[in-house]
Amino acid sequence: MTRPEVPRIDAHQHFWHYEPEQYRWIDNSMSVLKRDYLPSDLEPLLKEHQMAGCIAVQARQCEEETDALLTLAAKHPWIAGVIGWVDLQAPNLLESLDRWQGQPRLRGFRHQIQDEADPDAFLADTAFNKGVAIIQARGYLYEILIKSPSLKAAYAFARRHDRQPLVLDHLGKPDIAHGNLQTWAEQLAPLAALPHVYCKLSGLITEAGWTTWRPDYLVAYMNQALELFGPERVLFGSDWPVCRLAGEYDHVHALAQLAIAPLSSAEQSAIMGGNAIRLYGLTVNAQEHAA
Repeated sequence: MTRPEVPRIDAHQHFWHYEPEQYRWIDNSMSVLKRDYLPSDLEPLLKEHQMAGCIAVQARQCEEETDALLTLAAKHPWIAGVIGWVDLQAPNLLESLDRWQGQPRLRGFRHQIQDEADPDAFLADTAFNKGVAIIQARGYLYEILIKSPSLKAAYAFARRHDRQPLVLDHLGKPDIAHGNLQTWAEQLAPLAALPHVYCKLSGLITEAGWTTWRPDYLVAYMNQALELFGPERVLFGSDWPVCRLAGEYDHVHALAQLAIAPLSSAEQSAIMGGNAIRLYGLTVNAQEHAA
């Protein structure tokens, strides 16, 4: 099997040493996630699907999470980038950023806004917005993790922060289980119209019925995202191992291939890796190591 000309990058996955007190979002309905998920578990899956590397995304809200992911990236060069966590509301934010100076694999940050008591108010918070402006001034990306009711607030947030690209995780988590495709598309359209906002084709099978989701139904959501953002601003992500709540790596990879099949080979290559390489600024050396 020949290697793709454009390196393929899984733009969204997680690693962890499972400790219940550290991952309280993993409840009793998620028993499959209550174990360690490490690079040795993911690497065979990436190789099987000809993925040259991945972007490791935070799953805990502490600076130790950023350190842990950077340590893994240093040991495993195919972890081509890290989206970490830092307290963007903290008065000592600059000091935190300074200690990661010179870490080329650190490409941006994320906060689990979806878990805040009032996600819309959090997106409008003065200290949080100041922090986002600071990391953008440092050249970092910010990834937006929300559920679809917060897409309007995310649009207002994104309009304030256009110094660097923003990335919407999991298509803004549409309420697929209750079939709100049209409502979600209308909420998403203004955000997608902003040229500095990108979107990940990820996380859909866990927003649908975990045991009842159908590929054709989810592809309708992916097609809508592709229409709104265009293939040049969409990235494939597996959301492994969280995807295992509803399916395996094979399933999410096959689902993405089904959605992008009508596109040109160049557009498919962009979604499966080229866009991530460009967006996250992955270096030639990083790509060579990851391959």
